[in-house]
Amino acid sequence: MRTEWVSKRSGDVCRTQMHYARKGRVTEEMAYVAEREKVEAELVRSEVARGRLVIPANVEHKNLHPMGIGIALGCKVNANIGNSAVTSDVEKELRKLQICLKHGADTLMDLSTGGDIDGIRKTLIAASPIPVGTVPIYQALQLTKNVKKLTADDMIDMLEHQAKQGVDYFTIHAGVLVQHLPLVKDRITGIVSRGGSIMAQWMIEHHKQNPFFTHWDKVLEVCRKYDVVISAGDGLRPGCLADASDAAQFAELKTLGELTRRAWEKDVQVMIEGPGHVPFDQIEMNVKKEMELCDEAPFYVLGPLVTDIAPGYDHITSAIGATMAGTAGAAMLCYVTPKEHLGLPDEEDVKAGLIAYKIAAHAADVARHRKGARDRDDALSRARYAFDWKEQFRLSIDPETAQSMHDETLPDEYFKTAEFCSMCGPKFCSMHINRAVEEYNQKIEDEARANKRTLQIVPSP
Repeated sequence: MRTEWVSKRSGDVCRTQMHYARKGRVTEEMAYVAEREKVEAELVRSEVARGRLVIPANVEHKNLHPMGIGIALGCKVNANIGNSAVTSDVEKELRKLQICLKHGADTLMDLSTGGDIDGIRKTLIAASPIPVGTVPIYQALQLTKNVKKLTADDMIDMLEHQAKQGVDYFTIHAGVLVQHLPLVKDRITGIVSRGGSIMAQWMIEHHKQNPFFTHWDKVLEVCRKYDVVISAGDGLRPGCLADASDAAQFAELKTLGELTRRAWEKDVQVMIEGPGHVPFDQIEMNVKKEMELCDEAPFYVLGPLVTDIAPGYDHITSAIGATMAGTAGAAMLCYVTPKEHLGLPDEEDVKAGLIAYKIAAHAADVARHRKGARDRDDALSRARYAFDWKEQFRLSIDPETAQSMHDETLPDEYFKTAEFCSMCGPKFCSMHINRAVEEYNQKIEDEARANKRTLQIVPSP
């Protein structure tokens, strides 16, 4: 299907979704996104043309089911997987991908930093119907082994290399500039972004400005050719509450806004990555600040984590912040797993992080009153009140876990289908007790109707 769409446009010099949208053309990808989101295709086209919506759809990703990311659509969730320099196992990453697909990830990032990075990426893209993103600087550094040996050409060449493989969006830390580095000196945690720290080290070692910034036009050439979305990396994002919303973070954000406008001049799609660790009361301000400085390019946030005291539970601390960010206008949420700050996530961590973020994104959709967002909630509530356990499980975000929790404390099939659970039992179930209230209210209504009919037939004195 996708191969046919792309082949029709194979002779075009620029093949980005923004390019066609600005020419007034609704591509097959835009139509597909409109259908799955239940919105008008013209809305998708106009938002892509404006830069408020991106469709990560590399022309080389043949099995892709296009996904739209923007404030006009439902809030999306990205899942990070990938190996580390310590452990490398392509089969394990494939299992993580299957978990992501099962539990509704909208996009996937391969953050592999060791082993056979090319082999893992090719395998993941071939198996992934959802957009795949990367941080190309990781592989560039792995190949050269040393920042001192890493050149600007190495970085640009890596973009082309990964684009040919079908990567749909790149995280590029082009906004970390030499003049920004002194701004982090009073931070507790300094630069916590891996990509941001690599760029800082490169500039210090080479005594030069950020090569992605100075060679931005070359970056755009690659993205125009393959229609790769730029995910403008937040290399100076805060790594703790104390560092949130500081001069370094906002200086980088201002630079990203300038780079975004330059990208749009070349019809290259851009979304902006955001913090990080942010106190709850500062999250909305951060979202509004991004909209102001980056002309409403889609905001893609990591968390934010709203407290620093819960290692092992940061899928929860960050999902709280993610709900607020999504409500304030973030277009996509990057999940955090329980292993954040502690180790490489396994399959169970991926599941826990993804489910927490699907809940956060859905809660944000409900809070923003997106059309149809609450339909599933209402349907599940009706099933719960009717003790329709099968329907309640089916509508759950994790049906298997919901059913196992319900069944584990009930002795046999009769009790598992009965109109109560083990929390209250048959005598103390509030919804059963409420049946009496229903009967009472029905009786009152019946009597009112009967009295009204009586009054109608009795002559006035």
